[in-house]
Amino acid sequence: MELRQVVHDFAGGMEAADHRSPRAASNDGTRLYKPGIGPFREDMAVKLTLAEMRTRHGDAYAYAGKRRYPSGRSECDLAVGQLPEWAIEVKMARLGRDNGTYEDTTTKKILSPYPDDRSAVTDCRKLAGSGFAGRRAVLIYGFDDPKRPIMRLIEAFEFIAARDVTLGPREEAPLSHLVHPVFTSGHVWAWEVLTAGVTATPPHSRPIQPTLTAHDCEAVQPMPGPS
Repeated sequence: MELRQVVHDFAGGMEAADHRSPRAASNDGTRLYKPGIGPFREDMAVKLTLAEMRTRHGDAYAYAGKRRYPSGRSECDLAVGQLPEWAIEVKMARLGRDNGTYEDTTTKKILSPYPDDRSAVTDCRKLAGSGFAGRRAVLIYGFDDPKRPIMRLIEAFEFIAARDVTLGPREEAPLSHLVHPVFTSGHVWAWEVLTAGVTATPPHSRPIQPTLTAHDCEAVQPMPGPS
């Protein structure tokens, strides 16, 4: 199975789970959020999505689920196939909350270079050295926000992750017609993690060339030596 198929199946499963109008509860159980997949924590959203993927695609995801890393005690979020064929780490990119405020940890969870933060960037390094015999990938799903374009975050992830690993082409599928009044649309993205230990040009980006103005040139003129 190709990664593109997994991405489209994941998006379809997430939409199907959303259209059942599930309701997430707050951590303390005192509040129920409005129906929709958007307010759910990442682990529960993946669980609901995977259940729909199994229903819709039968044997293709019969063995899908969490799988322990061969090289440690941690678990991979989504292993597909018995080998597994794919070992996939999943991250949610939910920039806003349903009350109009913003998630202050989302950027860290996608871009942080520090292993303790367990970000999408460090997931790339972890997968590259994981010991899984099959192919490896990072998958990010997120919701659109008119004030904070989510593609800026995705492009930043590609740029930073590519300092440590080689990423395959970006695969993506839309999330549309979602039932929650705030989390109404979004996307699923994924990249195969190909190799580690190299510095690569990020996919879908070009090297940034600094632009010097006349003022900048004057500012770096050498100081005159002693007379």
